[in-house]
Amino acid sequence: MAKVIEDIAARARIPFKNESFTDFSKEEHKRAQAEAIEQVKSELGRTYPLIIGGKKITTQDTFASVNPSQPDQVIGYFARATVEQANEAVRVAAETFEKWQYVPAEERAGYLFAAADLMRQRRFIINAWMIYEVGKSWVEADADTAEAIDFLEFYAREALRLAGDHPITQVDGEDNKLVYIPLGVGAVIPPWNFPCAIMVGMTSAAFVSGNTVILKPASTSPAIAYQFIRILEEVGLPAGVVNFLTGSGAVVGDTLVDNPKTRFIAFTGSRDVGLRIYERASKVHKGQRWLKRSILEMGGKDAVVVDETADLDAAANGIVTSAFGFQGQKCSAGSRAIIVEQVYDQIVQKVLDKARQLSLGDVTRPDTYMGPVVDESAMRKILEYIEIGKNEGRLVLGGSHKGPGYFIEPTIFADVDPQARIAQEEIFGPVLAIIKAKDFADALHIANDTEYGLTGAVFTNKPERIEQAQKEYHVGNLYFNRKCTGALVGVQPFGGFNMSGTDSKAGGKDYLLLFTQAKSIATKK
Repeated sequence: MAKVIEDIAARARIPFKNESFTDFSKEEHKRAQAEAIEQVKSELGRTYPLIIGGKKITTQDTFASVNPSQPDQVIGYFARATVEQANEAVRVAAETFEKWQYVPAEERAGYLFAAADLMRQRRFIINAWMIYEVGKSWVEADADTAEAIDFLEFYAREALRLAGDHPITQVDGEDNKLVYIPLGVGAVIPPWNFPCAIMVGMTSAAFVSGNTVILKPASTSPAIAYQFIRILEEVGLPAGVVNFLTGSGAVVGDTLVDNPKTRFIAFTGSRDVGLRIYERASKVHKGQRWLKRSILEMGGKDAVVVDETADLDAAANGIVTSAFGFQGQKCSAGSRAIIVEQVYDQIVQKVLDKARQLSLGDVTRPDTYMGPVVDESAMRKILEYIEIGKNEGRLVLGGSHKGPGYFIEPTIFADVDPQARIAQEEIFGPVLAIIKAKDFADALHIANDTEYGLTGAVFTNKPERIEQAQKEYHVGNLYFNRKCTGALVGVQPFGGFNMSGTDSKAGGKDYLLLFTQAKSIATKK
């Protein structure tokens, strides 16, 4: 074990570097991804168990995860956990925590490094699962997998840093130190839109910090989460450290949040569900000895601001990529474009020209840009917003559903009032609202005038306006002269303000602190 820990420490001394994206213009990469897609296709339709304390548990009651491109194609059948099984998972996780909390940080980090290595080896396979289960394009799926690898590498190093010495003031006659210890049992509830990256990031951050986890994946992307569970099993993570629980959020999720042995809830998803968790977690139940911690990443109504000095082609590219990448199904998606009136007409035309070139269709093909939205419920909600938008703005592109899958054309409304519903409410689909501003100050006011504060972008060539936006644009992730999506681990720690959540700063040096508590220790000499 000493040699293993020494090797882990040596690896951790190698500076963190973001994983490169796959270049699909290279024939060998294109061929490898196509072969992986065929391999995963041969594995579709299997039945998957719950995993509690390492035991695989099947149930009579199951639900299907389906391909949103072809809803009659079943990705897999998953056990629908009961309240009793959810409570049993918490009990097992609490029991496992009694030993896991004392496992050295080097050993815990080693599991993340090993998982990162396996994920690299299976990169095209993991991409393929996302292509099938949530309708990601090749490029979007590959970026998702790369980010997952980044989280593993980054948090492994962070766990070791957190376990080291921390500078504090010393006084004569005492030895003083500050240590960070784990919280306990956590419920990790990730979203479907980054079903690999965010799921891996939240789960790995929790257990590398010394906590034990019940992973409850989104019901539209459980197969991808199961692939990660397989990796954790293969690298030898002890049973009970991460438990896999699928089922209804209203049943399983509420039970995990309410259980008095649950110490924290890490959630990424919609505003409404996040607020429900926040409220339920605040209630103290019989036998509970702590105030539960809520780590919440919620929605956004993110805006790309363009002034009259901007590079208009770059701005149009940034708007289209921010709005329509992965069908607009990102909390960071630029669903509003706020344009000063001097260049408004020019930008609208350039955005239309670029959006018309986007390909919509079969994401198993390498050249497809946009696939389906995730399920029928999402499709119906988006189409309802499009109907609302027809009374709130001028429909200049798209607006239709393309079957038989859950495909919606890139949709653009121009001349939208800043207070319109389509300019205020998160749609989570390929719908862009373009808003005219009188000047730059007005544009910033409009950008800030929502209940959210996640990401934002500004296109300008005036240094004084960059300085002004740095002070006044109230978002957790602000970008200049580039798109408002695509935060990189370690480079742009991610998390937002207001109703966008608790500003967790995933992928940053503050993140593991959310899964730990500080303990001051003084020893008199």
